[in-house]
Amino acid sequence: MKIKDIKSLTDAELISKEQELKAELFNLRFSHATGNLNNPMQLHNLKKEIARVKTVIRERELKKVNG
Repeated sequence: MKIKDIKSLTDAELISKEQELKAELFNLRFSHATGNLNNPMQLHNLKKEIARVKTVIRERELKKVNG
């Protein structure tokens, strides 16, 4: 998901997306630990995606405070 797509989401959708991505990360880590993960780069890419979502959430929080 590109940053412009993430920024177009509402606050509630961002929080929901973050939770969804964290659940997916858990499943990928579990698959990796059991040796069933074909592409370990999926973990890296998913962590980056979570960071993007968290960054947008934090930007919006700061924007509200500093208004």
